[in-house]
Amino acid sequence: MKLTTTAALLLAIQGCDAFSFTSSQSFIIGRAHLQKTHGWTSSSSSSSVHPSSSLTLASSRNDIDVTDKTKSTNDNINTNTIDASSSIEDSDILAKLTSELQELFACTSIVYSYLAKEDGEVTVEDVVLACDRVDESASGEGCDDELFLNRHLSLRHKSHLFGRYHLLVKLLKSNYDAYIKTAEFLSPSRIPRGELPNVQDVAYFKEETVTNYLDEGGVALVPDCELDDMTYNDSSLDKVLLSIFRKLVAENTGGIQNDTPGIKGLLIQGRQFMTKELPEGVSYEDHTIAQHTMVKNTLGGLMTPVLPPFYRIFMSGIVPKLGTEFDGKQLGPWFYAPFLTSMVTPIFFGFLVGPSRPNRRADGQRGGLVVEKCKFLQESGCKGLCLHQCKIPAQEFFKEELGLDLTVKPNFVTQECQWSFGEVRFCCRCL
Repeated sequence: MKLTTTAALLLAIQGCDAFSFTSSQSFIIGRAHLQKTHGWTSSSSSSSVHPSSSLTLASSRNDIDVTDKTKSTNDNINTNTIDASSSIEDSDILAKLTSELQELFACTSIVYSYLAKEDGEVTVEDVVLACDRVDESASGEGCDDELFLNRHLSLRHKSHLFGRYHLLVKLLKSNYDAYIKTAEFLSPSRIPRGELPNVQDVAYFKEETVTNYLDEGGVALVPDCELDDMTYNDSSLDKVLLSIFRKLVAENTGGIQNDTPGIKGLLIQGRQFMTKELPEGVSYEDHTIAQHTMVKNTLGGLMTPVLPPFYRIFMSGIVPKLGTEFDGKQLGPWFYAPFLTSMVTPIFFGFLVGPSRPNRRADGQRGGLVVEKCKFLQESGCKGLCLHQCKIPAQEFFKEELGLDLTVKPNFVTQECQWSFGEVRFCCRCL
Protein backbone atom coordinates (compact mmCIF):
# COMPACT_ATOMS: atom_id res chain seq x y z
CA MET A 1 0.00 0.00 0.00
CA LYS A 2 1.30 3.36 -1.00
CA LEU A 3 1.23 6.11 1.63
CA THR A 4 -0.54 9.29 0.76
CA THR A 5 0.73 12.68 1.89
CA THR A 6 -1.90 12.92 4.58
CA ALA A 7 -1.14 9.40 5.78
CA ALA A 8 2.55 10.16 6.02
CA LEU A 9 1.75 13.27 7.99
CA LEU A 10 -0.43 11.27 10.36
CA LEU A 11 2.32 8.71 10.77
CA ALA A 12 4.80 11.41 11.61
CA ILE A 13 2.41 12.85 14.16
CA GLN A 14 1.81 9.40 15.70
CA GLY A 15 5.33 8.08 15.73
CA CYS A 16 7.73 11.01 16.02
CA ASP A 17 8.82 11.80 19.59
CA ALA A 18 9.23 15.39 18.62
CA PHE A 19 5.45 15.70 18.28
CA SER A 20 4.28 13.18 20.84
CA PHE A 21 3.83 15.79 23.53
CA THR A 22 2.60 18.63 21.44
CA SER A 23 -0.48 20.37 22.69
CA SER A 24 -0.90 22.69 19.71
CA GLN A 25 -4.55 23.02 18.78
CA SER A 26 -3.78 22.85 15.03
CA PHE A 27 -2.03 19.50 15.40
CA ILE A 28 -4.85 18.07 17.45
CA ILE A 29 -7.51 19.10 14.88
CA GLY A 30 -5.41 17.77 11.97
CA ARG A 31 -4.86 14.45 13.63
CA ALA A 32 -8.57 14.04 14.36
CA HIS A 33 -9.45 14.76 10.69
CA LEU A 34 -7.01 12.17 9.40
CA GLN A 35 -8.24 9.59 11.83
CA LYS A 36 -11.83 10.14 10.71
CA THR A 37 -10.99 10.11 6.96
CA HIS A 38 -8.63 7.10 6.85
CA GLY A 39 -9.81 5.19 9.85
CA TRP A 40 -6.43 5.46 11.57
CA THR A 41 -6.16 5.73 15.26
CA SER A 42 -3.35 6.68 17.53
CA SER A 43 -3.11 3.04 18.60
CA SER A 44 -2.54 1.73 15.06
CA SER A 45 0.27 -0.76 15.07
CA SER A 46 3.45 -0.20 13.20
CA SER A 47 2.67 -3.33 11.08
CA SER A 48 -0.01 -1.45 9.15
CA VAL A 49 2.56 1.06 8.02
CA HIS A 50 4.59 0.62 4.90
CA PRO A 51 8.17 -0.54 5.66
CA SER A 52 9.59 2.54 4.01
CA SER A 53 7.70 4.70 6.45
CA SER A 54 9.30 2.86 9.39
CA LEU A 55 12.70 3.45 7.86
CA THR A 56 11.85 7.10 7.41
CA LEU A 57 10.85 7.39 11.07
CA ALA A 58 13.98 5.62 12.22
CA SER A 59 16.09 7.96 10.13
CA SER A 60 14.30 10.92 11.65
CA ARG A 61 15.01 9.68 15.14
CA ASN A 62 18.70 9.10 14.27
CA ASP A 63 18.97 12.58 12.81
CA ILE A 64 17.52 14.03 15.97
CA ASP A 65 19.95 12.02 18.11
CA VAL A 66 22.92 13.17 16.02
CA THR A 67 21.73 16.77 16.24
CA ASP A 68 21.38 16.51 20.01
CA LYS A 69 24.85 15.03 20.32
CA THR A 70 26.32 17.75 18.10
CA LYS A 71 24.58 20.42 20.12
CA SER A 72 25.83 18.86 23.35
CA THR A 73 29.40 18.75 21.97
CA ASN A 74 29.20 22.40 20.94
CA ASP A 75 27.87 23.34 24.36
CA ASN A 76 30.76 21.53 26.00
CA ILE A 77 33.26 23.34 23.74
CA ASN A 78 31.66 26.68 24.53
CA THR A 79 31.70 25.88 28.24
CA ASN A 80 35.36 24.91 28.12
CA THR A 81 36.16 28.11 26.19
CA ILE A 82 34.36 30.22 28.79
CA ASP A 83 36.13 28.39 31.61
CA ALA A 84 39.50 28.98 29.93
CA SER A 85 38.71 32.68 29.42
CA SER A 86 37.62 33.01 33.05
CA SER A 87 40.82 31.36 34.20
CA ILE A 88 42.88 33.81 32.11
CA GLU A 89 40.93 36.78 33.49
CA ASP A 90 41.36 35.52 37.05
CA SER A 91 45.09 35.15 36.47
CA ASP A 92 45.31 38.72 35.09
CA ILE A 93 43.39 40.12 38.06
CA LEU A 94 45.59 38.22 40.49
CA ALA A 95 48.74 39.46 38.74
CA LYS A 96 47.53 43.08 38.81
CA LEU A 97 46.54 42.81 42.45
CA THR A 98 49.93 41.36 43.29
CA SER A 99 51.67 44.23 41.49
CA GLU A 100 49.58 46.80 43.38
CA LEU A 101 50.42 45.18 46.70
CA GLN A 102 54.11 45.10 45.82
CA GLU A 103 54.00 48.81 44.96
CA LEU A 104 52.20 49.56 48.25
CA PHE A 105 54.88 47.66 50.14
CA ALA A 106 57.63 49.52 48.24
CA CYS A 107 56.07 52.92 49.06
CA THR A 108 55.73 51.93 52.70
CA SER A 109 59.42 51.03 52.74
CA ILE A 110 60.29 54.41 51.20
CA VAL A 111 58.39 56.27 53.92
CA TYR A 112 59.96 54.15 56.65
CA SER A 113 63.47 54.77 55.30
CA TYR A 114 62.91 58.52 55.68
CA LEU A 115 61.33 58.32 59.12
CA ALA A 116 63.98 55.93 60.45
CA LYS A 117 66.71 58.56 60.23
CA GLU A 118 67.58 60.20 63.53
CA ASP A 119 67.31 63.97 63.81
CA GLY A 120 71.06 64.46 64.14
CA GLU A 121 71.83 62.17 61.19
CA VAL A 122 70.08 64.24 58.52
CA THR A 123 72.41 66.23 56.29
CA VAL A 124 71.97 68.69 53.46
CA GLU A 125 72.97 65.96 51.01
CA ASP A 126 70.06 63.81 52.23
CA VAL A 127 67.62 66.61 51.45
CA VAL A 128 69.12 67.15 47.98
CA LEU A 129 68.89 63.43 47.20
CA ALA A 130 65.29 63.46 48.36
CA CYS A 131 64.63 66.32 45.92
CA ASP A 132 66.10 64.18 43.12
CA ARG A 133 63.79 61.29 44.00
CA VAL A 134 60.80 63.64 44.10
CA ASP A 135 61.64 64.91 40.61
CA GLU A 136 62.18 61.38 39.28
CA SER A 137 58.89 60.09 40.66
CA ALA A 138 57.07 63.14 39.30
CA SER A 139 58.33 62.32 35.79
CA GLY A 140 57.42 58.64 36.16
CA GLU A 141 61.00 57.45 36.28
CA GLY A 142 61.58 54.44 38.50
CA CYS A 143 57.91 53.56 38.94
CA ASP A 144 55.20 51.75 36.99
CA ASP A 145 52.69 54.33 35.78
CA GLU A 146 50.28 51.59 34.72
CA LEU A 147 49.54 50.75 38.34
CA PHE A 148 46.44 52.29 39.87
CA LEU A 149 48.39 53.50 42.92
CA ASN A 150 50.70 55.58 40.75
CA ARG A 151 48.44 56.54 37.87
CA HIS A 152 45.54 57.82 40.00
CA LEU A 153 47.02 58.33 43.47
CA SER A 154 50.66 59.18 42.65
CA LEU A 155 51.57 57.18 45.73
CA ARG A 156 55.30 56.83 45.05
CA HIS A 157 55.62 60.56 44.33
CA LYS A 158 53.70 61.45 47.50
CA SER A 159 55.87 59.04 49.50
CA HIS A 160 59.01 60.95 48.48
CA LEU A 161 57.30 64.31 49.14
CA PHE A 162 56.37 63.11 52.61
CA GLY A 163 59.89 61.86 53.23
CA ARG A 164 61.52 65.08 52.05
CA TYR A 165 59.26 67.14 54.30
CA HIS A 166 60.22 65.09 57.35
CA LEU A 167 63.91 65.26 56.51
CA LEU A 168 63.56 69.04 56.57
CA VAL A 169 61.74 68.83 59.90
CA LYS A 170 64.54 66.71 61.37
CA LEU A 171 67.13 69.18 60.09
CA LEU A 172 65.07 72.05 61.52
CA LYS A 173 65.08 70.37 64.93
CA SER A 174 68.77 69.56 65.01
CA ASN A 175 70.41 72.49 63.21
CA TYR A 176 68.31 75.61 62.60
CA ASP A 177 71.01 77.52 60.74
CA ALA A 178 71.67 74.58 58.40
CA TYR A 179 67.95 74.33 57.75
CA ILE A 180 67.72 78.02 56.83
CA LYS A 181 70.65 77.78 54.41
CA THR A 182 69.27 74.58 52.88
CA ALA A 183 65.79 76.03 52.47
CA GLU A 184 67.13 79.21 50.88
CA PHE A 185 69.30 77.17 48.50
CA LEU A 186 66.57 74.78 47.39
CA SER A 187 63.52 77.04 47.50
CA PRO A 188 61.80 77.80 45.24
CA SER A 189 63.81 76.15 42.45
CA ARG A 190 63.56 72.63 43.90
CA ILE A 191 61.14 73.00 46.81
CA PRO A 192 58.08 75.28 46.62
CA ARG A 193 57.99 77.73 49.52
CA GLY A 194 54.63 76.38 50.60
CA GLU A 195 56.16 72.91 51.13
CA LEU A 196 58.76 74.10 53.65
CA PRO A 197 57.96 73.18 57.26
CA ASN A 198 58.91 76.68 58.44
CA VAL A 199 59.52 79.94 56.55
CA GLN A 200 60.13 82.20 59.54
CA ASP A 201 63.67 83.24 58.59
CA VAL A 202 63.87 81.83 55.08
CA ALA A 203 64.66 84.72 52.74
CA TYR A 204 62.28 85.18 49.86
CA PHE A 205 63.89 84.52 46.49
CA LYS A 206 63.23 88.09 45.31
CA GLU A 207 64.50 89.68 48.46
CA GLU A 208 67.74 90.75 46.84
CA THR A 209 65.78 92.99 44.49
CA VAL A 210 64.16 94.93 47.33
CA THR A 211 65.59 98.40 47.76
CA ASN A 212 67.04 99.15 51.18
CA TYR A 213 65.89 102.59 52.24
CA LEU A 214 67.67 104.67 54.88
CA ASP A 215 66.24 107.33 57.10
CA GLU A 216 67.83 110.74 57.61
CA GLY A 217 70.18 109.32 60.23
CA GLY A 218 71.39 106.52 57.95
CA VAL A 219 69.42 103.81 59.77
CA ALA A 220 68.05 101.09 57.52
CA LEU A 221 64.28 101.08 57.23
CA VAL A 222 62.14 97.97 57.02
CA PRO A 223 61.78 97.11 53.31
CA ASP A 224 58.40 97.30 51.65
CA CYS A 225 56.67 94.30 50.16
CA GLU A 226 57.10 94.14 46.39
CA LEU A 227 54.75 91.20 45.83
CA ASP A 228 51.36 91.51 44.21
CA ASP A 229 48.41 92.03 46.51
CA MET A 230 46.25 89.04 47.33
CA THR A 231 42.51 89.09 46.74
CA TYR A 232 40.64 87.87 49.81
CA ASN A 233 37.32 86.08 49.63
CA ASP A 234 35.64 86.51 53.00
CA SER A 235 33.25 83.79 54.10
CA SER A 236 29.98 84.46 55.89
CA LEU A 237 31.70 83.61 59.18
CA ASP A 238 34.49 86.10 58.42
CA LYS A 239 31.97 88.87 57.80
CA VAL A 240 30.07 88.16 61.02
CA LEU A 241 33.25 88.03 63.13
CA LEU A 242 34.59 91.22 61.54
CA SER A 243 31.34 93.04 62.31
CA ILE A 244 31.48 91.94 65.95
CA PHE A 245 35.16 92.84 66.19
CA ARG A 246 34.58 96.35 64.85
CA LYS A 247 31.81 96.99 67.39
CA LEU A 248 34.13 95.86 70.19
CA VAL A 249 36.89 98.14 68.89
CA ALA A 250 34.46 101.08 68.94
CA GLU A 251 33.60 100.31 72.56
CA ASN A 252 37.25 99.97 73.63
CA THR A 253 38.44 103.12 71.83
CA GLY A 254 35.87 105.47 73.26
CA GLY A 255 33.51 105.37 70.31
CA ILE A 256 35.88 105.62 67.32
CA GLN A 257 34.06 104.26 64.27
CA ASN A 258 33.40 104.98 60.59
CA ASP A 259 31.15 103.90 57.75
CA THR A 260 33.83 102.30 55.57
CA PRO A 261 32.95 98.60 55.17
CA GLY A 262 35.18 95.60 55.74
CA ILE A 263 38.75 95.39 56.94
CA LYS A 264 39.56 98.86 55.60
CA GLY A 265 37.04 100.38 58.00
CA LEU A 266 38.62 98.49 60.90
CA LEU A 267 42.06 99.76 59.95
CA ILE A 268 40.76 103.32 59.82
CA GLN A 269 39.49 102.87 63.37
CA GLY A 270 42.86 101.56 64.49
CA ARG A 271 44.79 104.32 62.76
CA GLN A 272 42.57 107.03 64.27
CA PHE A 273 43.10 105.59 67.72
CA MET A 274 46.88 105.30 67.20
CA THR A 275 47.29 108.86 65.91
CA LYS A 276 44.77 110.67 68.10
CA GLU A 277 45.88 113.70 70.04
CA LEU A 278 47.09 112.65 73.46
CA PRO A 279 45.80 114.38 76.60
CA GLU A 280 48.23 116.36 78.65
CA GLY A 281 50.39 114.15 80.80
CA VAL A 282 49.97 111.05 78.62
CA SER A 283 53.23 109.96 77.03
CA TYR A 284 53.74 108.05 73.81
CA GLU A 285 54.75 104.98 75.81
CA ASP A 286 51.53 105.19 77.79
CA HIS A 287 49.51 105.42 74.60
CA THR A 288 51.36 102.44 73.13
CA ILE A 289 50.37 100.38 76.16
CA ALA A 290 46.81 101.68 75.75
CA GLN A 291 46.78 100.32 72.18
CA HIS A 292 47.89 96.92 73.43
CA THR A 293 45.22 96.95 76.13
CA MET A 294 42.54 97.91 73.63
CA VAL A 295 43.38 94.97 71.40
CA LYS A 296 43.55 92.51 74.32
CA ASN A 297 40.17 93.64 75.61
CA THR A 298 38.72 93.31 72.13
CA LEU A 299 40.11 89.78 71.72
CA GLY A 300 38.72 88.84 75.13
CA GLY A 301 35.28 90.16 74.17
CA LEU A 302 35.39 88.26 70.87
CA MET A 303 36.10 85.00 72.72
CA THR A 304 33.16 85.67 75.08
CA PRO A 305 33.41 85.05 78.85
CA VAL A 306 33.12 81.29 78.30
CA LEU A 307 36.06 80.36 76.07
CA PRO A 308 39.03 81.82 78.02
CA PRO A 309 38.31 79.83 81.24
CA PHE A 310 37.72 76.70 79.18
CA TYR A 311 41.01 77.21 77.33
CA ARG A 312 42.96 77.89 80.53
CA ILE A 313 41.76 74.62 82.08
CA PHE A 314 41.80 72.17 79.17
CA MET A 315 44.63 73.62 77.10
CA SER A 316 46.95 75.51 79.43
CA GLY A 317 46.37 73.31 82.47
CA ILE A 318 45.59 76.15 84.89
CA VAL A 319 43.75 74.94 87.99
CA PRO A 320 40.48 76.88 88.46
CA LYS A 321 39.50 78.43 91.76
CA LEU A 322 38.08 75.55 93.78
CA GLY A 323 39.12 76.63 97.25
CA THR A 324 42.24 74.45 97.28
CA GLU A 325 45.92 75.20 97.68
CA PHE A 326 46.41 74.53 93.95
CA ASP A 327 44.08 77.31 92.79
CA GLY A 328 45.60 79.30 89.92
CA LYS A 329 48.63 77.03 89.53
CA GLN A 330 49.53 76.03 86.00
CA LEU A 331 50.23 72.37 85.36
CA GLY A 332 50.45 72.75 81.59
CA PRO A 333 50.24 73.70 78.87
CA TRP A 334 49.18 70.20 77.90
CA PHE A 335 51.18 68.58 75.12
CA TYR A 336 48.34 68.87 72.61
CA ALA A 337 47.57 72.56 73.21
CA PRO A 338 49.94 74.15 70.64
CA PHE A 339 48.95 71.76 67.88
CA LEU A 340 45.18 72.01 68.43
CA THR A 341 45.41 75.79 68.70
CA SER A 342 47.23 75.98 65.37
CA MET A 343 44.48 73.86 63.79
CA VAL A 344 41.57 75.93 65.09
CA THR A 345 43.02 79.44 64.72
CA PRO A 346 42.78 79.64 60.88
CA ILE A 347 39.01 79.19 61.10
CA PHE A 348 38.33 82.05 63.51
CA PHE A 349 41.09 84.57 62.71
CA GLY A 350 40.90 84.52 58.94
CA PHE A 351 38.79 87.68 59.01
CA LEU A 352 41.81 89.59 60.36
CA VAL A 353 44.83 87.94 58.74
CA GLY A 354 43.49 86.07 55.72
CA PRO A 355 44.34 82.47 54.67
CA SER A 356 46.74 80.54 56.88
CA ARG A 357 47.84 76.95 57.35
CA PRO A 358 49.47 74.91 60.14
CA ASN A 359 53.21 74.34 59.88
CA ARG A 360 56.18 73.75 62.21
CA ARG A 361 57.62 76.13 64.77
CA ALA A 362 61.24 77.25 64.63
CA ASP A 363 62.16 74.39 66.98
CA GLY A 364 60.62 71.86 64.57
CA GLN A 365 57.67 71.00 66.82
CA ARG A 366 54.02 71.12 65.87
CA GLY A 367 52.06 74.21 66.83
CA GLY A 368 53.16 76.56 64.09
CA LEU A 369 50.91 78.58 61.84
CA VAL A 370 51.94 80.59 58.78
CA VAL A 371 49.78 83.37 57.37
CA GLU A 372 50.22 83.26 53.60
CA LYS A 373 49.90 87.03 53.11
CA CYS A 374 48.57 89.00 56.04
CA LYS A 375 45.39 90.88 55.23
CA PHE A 376 45.92 93.27 58.16
CA LEU A 377 49.41 94.18 56.95
CA GLN A 378 48.61 94.29 53.23
CA GLU A 379 45.56 96.51 53.59
CA SER A 380 47.08 98.83 56.19
CA GLY A 381 50.55 99.13 54.71
CA CYS A 382 51.59 100.21 58.20
CA LYS A 383 54.18 98.38 60.25
CA GLY A 384 53.22 100.36 63.36
CA LEU A 385 49.67 99.03 63.24
CA CYS A 386 51.06 95.53 62.68
CA LEU A 387 53.33 95.71 65.73
CA HIS A 388 51.13 97.53 68.22
CA GLN A 389 47.65 96.39 67.23
CA CYS A 390 48.39 92.81 66.27
CA LYS A 391 51.78 91.22 67.03
CA ILE A 392 52.55 92.46 70.55
CA PRO A 393 49.01 92.47 72.00
CA ALA A 394 48.32 89.00 70.52
CA GLN A 395 51.44 87.60 72.21
CA GLU A 396 50.51 89.22 75.52
CA PHE A 397 46.89 88.06 75.31
CA PHE A 398 47.78 84.42 74.81
CA LYS A 399 50.40 84.49 77.57
CA GLU A 400 48.50 86.52 80.18
CA GLU A 401 44.89 85.56 79.52
CA LEU A 402 45.13 82.04 78.10
CA GLY A 403 48.35 80.76 79.67
CA LEU A 404 50.06 79.76 76.41
CA ASP A 405 53.26 81.31 75.04
CA LEU A 406 53.00 82.70 71.53
CA THR A 407 55.58 84.08 69.14
CA VAL A 408 54.36 86.20 66.22
CA LYS A 409 56.95 87.12 63.62
CA PRO A 410 55.84 89.08 60.54
CA ASN A 411 57.88 89.08 57.35
CA PHE A 412 57.54 92.57 55.87
CA VAL A 413 59.12 91.51 52.57
CA THR A 414 56.59 88.77 51.80
CA GLN A 415 53.87 89.86 54.26
CA GLU A 416 53.86 86.31 55.58
CA CYS A 417 53.51 85.95 59.33
CA GLN A 418 54.67 83.06 61.48
CA TRP A 419 52.63 82.27 64.59
CA SER A 420 54.26 79.74 66.91
CA PHE A 421 52.05 78.56 69.78
CA GLY A 422 53.87 77.28 72.83
CA GLU A 423 57.21 78.68 71.65
CA VAL A 424 59.07 80.87 74.14
CA ARG A 425 60.70 84.00 72.76
CA PHE A 426 64.23 83.10 73.82
CA CYS A 427 66.38 84.43 70.99
CA CYS A 428 66.59 87.08 68.33
CA ARG A 429 64.83 84.99 65.70
CA CYS A 430 61.71 84.87 67.87
CA LEU A 431 61.37 88.63 68.36
